[in-house]
Amino acid sequence: MRDRVESAGRTIGRRLRIAAAKQRFGTVPSPRGRRRRPRRLRGLRRMVAVVVVTACLATAAVWWIGARGLGAGEHLRTAGLMLRQLQDQVEQGDIDAARRTLTALRRETGAARGETGDVGFRLGAAVPVAGADLAAVRTVAVTVDDLARDALPPLVEAAGVVDLDALTPRDGRVDLAAFRRAAPGVARAATAVRVARQRVDAIADDHLMSQTRAGVTELRAGLERAARITDLAQRFSVLLPAMLGAGGPRTYLLLFQNLAEARATGGMPGAFLVVEADDGAVRIIDQGTAATGLGTFDSPVLPLDPALRALYTDSLGQHPADINLTPHFPTVASLAREMYRRRTGRTVDAVLATDPVALSYVLGATGPAEVSSGEPLWSDNAVPTLLSEVYATMTPAEQDRYFAVAARGAFDALVGQARDMSQLVQQLARAMGERRVLLWNADPAEQRLIEGTTLDGQLPTTDGTTPTVGIFLNDRTGAKLDYYLTYAAELTAMNCRPDGSRELNLRVTLGSTAPTKGLAPGVTGEALAGERYTMRTDVSVFSPTGGTVTGARLDGAPVPLVTGIERQRSVGISTVDLKPGSFRTLEVTMLTGAPPAGAGPVLGPRIWTSPGVRPWNVNVQPAEPCRARR
Repeated sequence: MRDRVESAGRTIGRRLRIAAAKQRFGTVPSPRGRRRRPRRLRGLRRMVAVVVVTACLATAAVWWIGARGLGAGEHLRTAGLMLRQLQDQVEQGDIDAARRTLTALRRETGAARGETGDVGFRLGAAVPVAGADLAAVRTVAVTVDDLARDALPPLVEAAGVVDLDALTPRDGRVDLAAFRRAAPGVARAATAVRVARQRVDAIADDHLMSQTRAGVTELRAGLERAARITDLAQRFSVLLPAMLGAGGPRTYLLLFQNLAEARATGGMPGAFLVVEADDGAVRIIDQGTAATGLGTFDSPVLPLDPALRALYTDSLGQHPADINLTPHFPTVASLAREMYRRRTGRTVDAVLATDPVALSYVLGATGPAEVSSGEPLWSDNAVPTLLSEVYATMTPAEQDRYFAVAARGAFDALVGQARDMSQLVQQLARAMGERRVLLWNADPAEQRLIEGTTLDGQLPTTDGTTPTVGIFLNDRTGAKLDYYLTYAAELTAMNCRPDGSRELNLRVTLGSTAPTKGLAPGVTGEALAGERYTMRTDVSVFSPTGGTVTGARLDGAPVPLVTGIERQRSVGISTVDLKPGSFRTLEVTMLTGAPPAGAGPVLGPRIWTSPGVRPWNVNVQPAEPCRARR
């Protein structure tokens, strides 16, 4: 029987290839004969592709039923081939062909659904234990058919509506009409994926055959990823037009973080721009530097939580250079917004922060940023120029003037010159994934759309079953030596406790590549560590939610910690001095919180870090889940 089914499968594949050659399902034309089509937004293509691949995974869960001669397996295998073809067509931008393939695909998934819905199949699925596999296959077939009918069509149409030309500013303006047209379809797709995920998550897999269980597990993982992507697409299809001024003018305070002087969210606030967006048109309306444009205040500009004051002192709300001693970006943004309001009388609608590394990514897609007082900034010279050379060669007044023209040049490059938009989208996504682009919106409804993404700059408010450990750096040298700082972290999950919590061991290794001589006073700065070339860094370690930092050792010797609580997380702060060419290791032990009643097992932990000049070397040792003994 299996030989006959496998033979039938090969026959189906051969027929599909023949049909494809005849363009029955709309094959992408060959490169030689292909007409040039508008470039489509690759982000949407990838979103469609994720859902397509997710649906493909479902066929693995039902291979065994096809091997028993039932028709559902054949229909799903045929659908699997069409799904791959649909994926290729969407990625190539051939939307007409994708629509034809989708029509044929829905016939196959509908037939598979019908095969698993007859009386005999349902009776078999009702048999205790033995029927669990049939019930699972029925659920999978229904899920794939619903994805084909409810999720894929609006995504294919959205990919046809939003092209890269719509994102490209024309005379400083972005056309918002395409986003408005695509938003309803993206919302429908996101809802369909969420429903599919809930349905598959509800499958009880304890008594499934190993092949069926493996297929269901793969499908769950694929749907989880598809849900993340479609949810993000839905959020931004609503958020982006609003933030670009679709409903009226919006103003934004854009902070550039100086990574050469480390802070918890990346670097000390330096230059800033204030940007206005109105119906897709974006322009600069103010600019300056945090030190001279905002200045210092005699008392905190906003009331500070006593826990924050205990950890960071009132300086958090008084000095622009210290507003991001905390890693919680909504707090940072609120303080920056109020400081700017007090100095200028203007209240901005949102605050955005980024850094020179993110700028270097963007310049790789846009081309150079012209700087009137010096060489253009390219992707390969932006970081050393902005974080090292400026301080080595210019006076403070010259630095302020240079940063002002450099910020304007970077803005003009982003909104005003021709570029590869698909590459720009990729590079922006890269910067966001590294948390080098942070955003806070004063509008509560729009802020809710930002929360839960990499833009929100917040450790998870609850860890659930995946504990998160935070490692954040704050410079105490008063210099620009962190350009030479290196960093690595290793997190090991230790013993499980009876309540389901777990012991963790964290090793943070900092290194200095700074020279022993030759640096200008603008680089070595105030030398608060006592020696001009020695770095002094506060290392803040945040436990998982509800957890506890229990102790620390520096280079093997016990060391005291400044301790406190920030948003239900225990915080331990240790000061580390680094001489040029040296390495030092801080080892911190902690406990996770106990999982809430009814929660699943506590899985291996993860790490969040301050973005720096170079990537962190992070290693998280795998561990078995912890389960509460109740």
